[in-house]
Amino acid sequence: MEILTIIIAFSAFVVGGFLSYFVWDKALASKVKKIIAEAEQEGEVIKKDKMLQAKEKFIQLKANHEKFINEKNNKISVNENRLKQKEANLSQRFEDVKKKNREVDAIRENLTLQLERVEKQAKKLEHSHRQQVEQLEQISGLTAEEAKQQIMQSLKDEAKTEAMSFINDIMDDAKLEATKLARKLVIETVQRVGTEASIENAVTVFHIENDDIKGRIIGREGRNIRALEAATGIEIIVDDTPESIILSGFDPIRREVARLALHQLVTDGRIHPARIEEVVNKVKKQLDEELLETGKRAAIDLGIHGLHSEIIKLVGKMKYRSSYGQNLLQHSKETANLCAIMATEIGLNPKIAKRAGLLHDLGKVIVDQPDLPHAISGMKFAEKYKEKPEIVNAIGSHHDEIEMTSLYSPIAQVCDAISGARPGARREVAESYIQRLKDLEALALSYPGVLKTYAIQAGRELRVIVGAEKVDDKQSETLSYEIARKIQEEMTYPGQVKVTVIRETRAVNYAK
Repeated sequence: MEILTIIIAFSAFVVGGFLSYFVWDKALASKVKKIIAEAEQEGEVIKKDKMLQAKEKFIQLKANHEKFINEKNNKISVNENRLKQKEANLSQRFEDVKKKNREVDAIRENLTLQLERVEKQAKKLEHSHRQQVEQLEQISGLTAEEAKQQIMQSLKDEAKTEAMSFINDIMDDAKLEATKLARKLVIETVQRVGTEASIENAVTVFHIENDDIKGRIIGREGRNIRALEAATGIEIIVDDTPESIILSGFDPIRREVARLALHQLVTDGRIHPARIEEVVNKVKKQLDEELLETGKRAAIDLGIHGLHSEIIKLVGKMKYRSSYGQNLLQHSKETANLCAIMATEIGLNPKIAKRAGLLHDLGKVIVDQPDLPHAISGMKFAEKYKEKPEIVNAIGSHHDEIEMTSLYSPIAQVCDAISGARPGARREVAESYIQRLKDLEALALSYPGVLKTYAIQAGRELRVIVGAEKVDDKQSETLSYEIARKIQEEMTYPGQVKVTVIRETRAVNYAK
C-alpha cells in the first residue's frame, strides 16, 4: 500500500513537471521569434546605411580620379605646347645659322682675295728692299749683317750708359729721401744701448794656492785626473805653470762644470774617483738651476714674459757661449734692446721686437741638430714651444735662410748686424782679417783699367785708382757699381763696404 502510494505520488510529480516544461518551452520559442524578427529589421537598416556609404565613397573616388586625369591632361597639353615652341625656336635658329654660314663663306672668299693681293705686294716690297740693301752695301762697303752688328753694339753701349745714369739718379734720389732718416734712426738706437763685450776662450785657468795640490788632483797613477776628465769631458792640463791648472775644451758649460767641481774638491780636501763623480753630478744639477735662473733674470730684465721653461734654459746657456769673442747672452740682450728701440721709432710693437731680438740666436746653444744652420734650428725650437709666427720668422730669416714675412724680421737682422759690427764687439783672427783685405784688393785689381787698390778703414772702404787714359767718367761709375756687386755676391764681410773709384789726370813736366 505504501509502495503504491509512493508510485502514485511519483507519477503525479513527473506528470506535473512535464506539463510545466511544456508551458515554459512554448513561451521561450515565442520570445526567440520576436528577437529574430527585430534582428532582421536592424540588419536591413545597417545594410541600407552601408550601401549608402559605399555609394558615397565610390562617387568621391570617381570625382578624385577624374580630377587627377584632368590635371594630367593639362600638364601634357602644356608640355606639348612648350615642345612645339622649342621646335619653332630651333628651326629659326637653324635658319639663322645657315644665313651666318653663308655670310662667313662670303667674307672668307674676300679675305682670300685680299691675302693674295697682300702676298703679291709683300713680294714686291721684299724685292725692292733687297735692291735697296744691295745699293747701300755697295755705297757703305759693309754687309747688312755687319751694319746690324755695329748698330746693335752702339745701341747696347748707349743703353748701358743711360741705364747706369738712370740707376745712379734713382739711387741718389733714394739716398736723399732715406739716408738721413735711416742714419738718425740707427745712431739713436745704438747710442741708447751700451754693453761690455765679454771675450770667451777655449781654455779656463783654475788657480790653486800651492803646487802641492796638483799631485792630489792627479792622484795615484793618474786615476783622479782620469776620473775627472771622464766625468766632465774636459782635458785637464797640469804642467809647470805655477799655482794654476788649465781646463781645455770647446764647450764652455763643461769647462764651468769642471771648474766648479775642482773648486769644491780642493776646498773639501777629499779627492778620489767616487767623490769626484759625486761632486760632478751635484755641480751639474746646480749649474742647470743656475742656467734656468740666469735665463729668468735676463727675461725679467728685458720685460719679457711667458717664455717656456725650455726656452728660458737655452737663454741661460747663452751666458757660457760666445760668437767671435762676443758673449752670446750680452749680444742677444743688446740686440733685443736695439730691436725694441727701432720698433718703437717706426711704430711697431716693441715687446714683440724685443722678444725676437732675444731669441734670434737661440739655435747656437742647441746641440742636438748640428747639421742645420743655427737660424733654422732656433726657428724650429721656437715653433715647437708655440712662439708667435712673427718671432719664429724673425729667428729663421735673420741670416736670409728663409723669406721674411713681417717687418720684425728685417729689424732683427739689422739689429743683429749692428750689435756684431760695432767697434770692440767681436774679435777677428788676424790671418783671416788680412786674407779678407787681400781678397778685396785682388778682386778690384782683376778689372781692366785698374792701376792700384787700397782697402782702408779695416776693410770697410775700398779705394780703386784707375788710369785716366783707359777709363772715362761714365765708365768709372759703371766700374764702381760692378765691383760693389761682385763683392756682395762673392765675399763675406761684416757691415758694408764702400767702393770709391778715383780717376785723375796728371800732367808732369820738368824745368831744366
